[in-house]
Amino acid sequence: MDNLKGKWALVTGSSRGIGQQIAMGLAQHGVNIIVHGRSEKSVEKTLELLKKFEVKVEVVSGELNTDNGAQVIVDSVKQKVGAVDILFNNAAIQNEWKEVYDISMEEWKDLFQINFFSQVIITNGLIQDMVKKGYGRVIITSSGIPDIPQMTPYGCSKHAVDKFVFDMAAQLKDTGVTINALDPGWLRTDLGGPNGEHPVESVLPGALVPVITTNVIPSGTLYSAQNYRGL
Repeated sequence: MDNLKGKWALVTGSSRGIGQQIAMGLAQHGVNIIVHGRSEKSVEKTLELLKKFEVKVEVVSGELNTDNGAQVIVDSVKQKVGAVDILFNNAAIQNEWKEVYDISMEEWKDLFQINFFSQVIITNGLIQDMVKKGYGRVIITSSGIPDIPQMTPYGCSKHAVDKFVFDMAAQLKDTGVTINALDPGWLRTDLGGPNGEHPVESVLPGALVPVITTNVIPSGTLYSAQNYRGL
């Protein structure tokens, strides 16, 4: 198991749900956390939960619905802590449930902006410093959602994430930086809804496997947190 004490991690969308769990899971390993939410008020609960861990905590806030909003987050992280060692690009939205023919192009564009384009901006903005240091772990939340036409924009945005991860892994070969796509499973969260198959807590420890271990999950792969329950 890798020694992570004192490293810095940015976890986007860590005001609640999966991101909040990941932030706490990393803090248990001594990782300093940069919490992200739409506003500083939105992350108050996460900050309270992190108080029991002996780690440093910073906050960055901002929306991901524009290129500039994503870049502001990158700039804020660099201003506060410099280079990060770990990036969990977790923030995402779902489209409204409706027939695929009725989903407007504006809805498609808004969803891709948050779920894909902003993920690319944040990853590209922080990963180059990881390469310079010769160490980094990047995980982008994806999805195993299958064959649900009413959620086509969401599913397509997550497939775009997967392709980005696969190709970036080739770019990062032999740099000491890895990148993976995480399928957290269908969880009972604000995003997943009350009928989710698993409690949100079940995302741990599986979500952290590429960070806390070496070579267990190859860089450039989509892995499922649920496959590592009870680790």
